Amino acid sequence: KLLRHEILFGTPKAEVNSSMQMAGCLRNLLNRSYSVSRVLVSSGARQLSVSAVAMATEGSRQFETLEVTRPSEWVVQVQLNRPEKSNAMNMAFFREMRECFSLLSSDSQCRSVLLTGAGKNFTAGLDLQNAAGLFDEGTDVVNSMQDSFTAIEKCQKPVIAAIHAACVGGGVDLTTACDIRLCTSDAWFSVKEVNESLVADISTPERLLKVVGSESLVRELVYTGRKLVAREALMVGLVSKVYTDREGMLAGALKLAETIASKSPGAIQVAKTIFYYRDITDFMASRDTGQHDVWVPLWLYVP
Repeated sequence: KLLRHEILFGTPKAEVNSSMQMAGCLRNLLNRSYSVSRVLVSSGARQLSVSAVAMATEGSRQFETLEVTRPSEWVVQVQLNRPEKSNAMNMAFFREMRECFSLLSSDSQCRSVLLTGAGKNFTAGLDLQNAAGLFDEGTDVVNSMQDSFTAIEKCQKPVIAAIHAACVGGGVDLTTACDIRLCTSDAWFSVKEVNESLVADISTPERLLKVVGSESLVRELVYTGRKLVAREALMVGLVSKVYTDREGMLAGALKLAETIASKSPGAIQVAKTIFYYRDITDFMASRDTGQHDVWVPLWLYVP
């Protein structure tokens, strides 16, 4: 049954051309502790969860710039945790974001993720002191930073950003990579790179345009670096709800995360994949080539 699951959910066909290859394929899957979140059973009406990834909340992985907790069953909270620097993004942050969301994507005990910021601001964006001379190293560094936010988009679990106060520079890119954005009434957004004689090149314009749908507005924000306050962010669709204070926002965000976590995980994961591959041609190509491991036949949805 495990092997049939892997054949249906992405194992290359070449691996199962003979009974010997099938046995070898299964052995390899077990040896590398492959994460299996859905297992077919004879009744066809049950779902077993098997987690092959030890997450930071279990004490096996401690992050330097992130704090990972489980405030509720099936919900994981990832908090940006450099409050003394307004959660400015250094290279450790970018590395840990990739690792953290890769782990969460494979963690069967996680069905939704809440992204928050510690301290007085959500994030001040790129840590300019830490990044001195960074971009002189070439495009590989920029691509690596972009991958840190793409990891959120590719994470199989919906990610809810709960934003308070300042969300600056890379913070706009970070939050637009999330599935849902909520904020407090004192929150404000700024693509501030132009004020530092920098270019917003961590995919901020592309993601922001995808979310708000107005190239004129995105160009204005990128060219001027002006603040986009909470009320305007709600009006243009950058956030879906504005709360009076941080406490109320966190409570509302957690309730939303719990609601999502209560739904069929298979259905939610496929829905997120469809949103990621908005062009159906790209979506079908990714399924056929095994580039994305979320694809499942619709008839396999189970509670």
